[in-house]
Amino acid sequence: MLSFPEAAELADEVRRLFEDLQQAHDAAPGGLYAPPMDVVEREDSLEVVMDLAGVSPEDVRVLFKNNTLVIAGCKWPAGASTLPATAYHLVERSFGRFARAVRITATLDLAGARATMTEGELRVRLPRLNAGHEFVIPIEKVV
Repeated sequence: MLSFPEAAELADEVRRLFEDLQQAHDAAPGGLYAPPMDVVEREDSLEVVMDLAGVSPEDVRVLFKNNTLVIAGCKWPAGASTLPATAYHLVERSFGRFARAVRITATLDLAGARATMTEGELRVRLPRLNAGHEFVIPIEKVV
């Protein structure tokens, strides 16, 4: 669990990420968006997969700080969605800001971390440090 100072610092980072995204679009998004996410443990890595259909890679930020992976961004309404309508027959799509955080306790090789986005799916791969390697630790005789 995050301590209060860590949580406050993480909240400040997310706020800065949102400000960066807002400046890039020169507009403020409305509402909140909660994309679904999976965290998968593999032998040599952890992988976080998030559904981000309709979100541009430029509108997503991935940050690792204080043993927490943060994925923040914004799903902007498509051009047609911003046109005035006389009536909506069905409204199911969500738009707006999103931020998801995952606390990770594994020892990771952050220099080898990679994020890719293909066909609306973000994948963040966090390789484990020394994953799958066995180390024999010699016992020293103390006199």
